[in-house]
Amino acid sequence: MTNLKARFKTTSAAASRNRVVEYRSGQYIFRRGDLGAEMYVIHDGRIEVLGPGDQGLEEKVVAALEKGDFFGEMAVLEGLPRSASVRAATDVKLVRIDGATFTQLLRSEPEVAVRIMRKLSRRLRAVEAEKRESRSGLTEKNQAEVAASVESAVTASLIHCDSGTKFEVTGDVPVLVGRRDPITGIEPQVDLTAIDPERSCSRQHAKIVREGQDFLLIEDIGTTNGTFLNGMRLATGVPGEIRHGDKLRFGTVSLTFEI
Repeated sequence: MTNLKARFKTTSAAASRNRVVEYRSGQYIFRRGDLGAEMYVIHDGRIEVLGPGDQGLEEKVVAALEKGDFFGEMAVLEGLPRSASVRAATDVKLVRIDGATFTQLLRSEPEVAVRIMRKLSRRLRAVEAEKRESRSGLTEKNQAEVAASVESAVTASLIHCDSGTKFEVTGDVPVLVGRRDPITGIEPQVDLTAIDPERSCSRQHAKIVREGQDFLLIEDIGTTNGTFLNGMRLATGVPGEIRHGDKLRFGTVSLTFEI
């Protein structure tokens, strides 16, 4: 989502209820257990999400969010007390969104709903993964063996045309291309954050999958600025076969596919 703050602020009739609020570095926006009926979009600056510390110690930083990210939406959806504390890591300006504006936004901007659903899905996957790991008793040695097998599966790469940055592509699992999203916990294997200062690439932009000896590129749902294969835009969800030397573009970021 390239300009989430602007989308919130331009929701026609509801926009008048939005209000920019400012907090100084170190100041709490809200604390765990507080009641809340609004969410926030970061207009400028950076905030920290704080969770409970180990063995009752003071809160610890569990996530950091920056301009364009949003937080506090669960209180709006559930009407329950805040599940974490949020503190300004720098001086920040936030757009405060009340429940009525949030409801209208979901109707007019379904991409916002998609991001929230992805966030919830990632949480559920994390919980299920913890349960499976607990049941299987996965040891550090097992984890190292798994990591080694993934590393050995690297059969292709993406080369950034301008900087020469190389991203390895594993052949056995879908490879997500996008930008890191601290809100949903998305950590794409091909993270274009550093080479996409314009944020033209969606956080969950496209996937590279392998079928036998073939590599396929598939644009993800909710991608805003398009996925291009040798100059031709791919339709969302429709695979395009990619070969050695093909030129791929995600938003404005161009890369070369090499096997």
